[in-house]
Amino acid sequence: MYIYKADVWCDSCGEYIKKGLKERGREPEDLDNEWTYDSDDYPKEVMAADEDDCPQHCGAGTECLDAEVLPSGLRIGKLLSEGLTEEGIRYVREALEPDIVPHEVAEFWAAEFADQLQEEDEEGGG
Repeated sequence: MYIYKADVWCDSCGEYIKKGLKERGREPEDLDNEWTYDSDDYPKEVMAADEDDCPQHCGAGTECLDAEVLPSGLRIGKLLSEGLTEEGIRYVREALEPDIVPHEVAEFWAAEFADQLQEEDEEGGG
């Protein structure tokens, strides 16, 4: 996963951005020392968080090279979140309410994080 221009990107999209910048001569001199360049100028690798406060998707959105394709054919950026905080679980539950986010996206999140949602239900949190 990469951070670039204040967004997160999947590995495939991050590598694609890096390749394009290199072809245009905009690659930093010392790639091994990330302190020598800013993530606004060139993608930096980051570790995925164990938990996020809401589902995180690749910043490329519908153009993501590894996009999630929903049953309707809607493309969304690759899901990057591996788990959710209590706030993230609440966010997904609220997203399932009408007119919050596209319902198909909320259903995708609910399916992806079903184990966590169920755990919270069993603990009496949902």
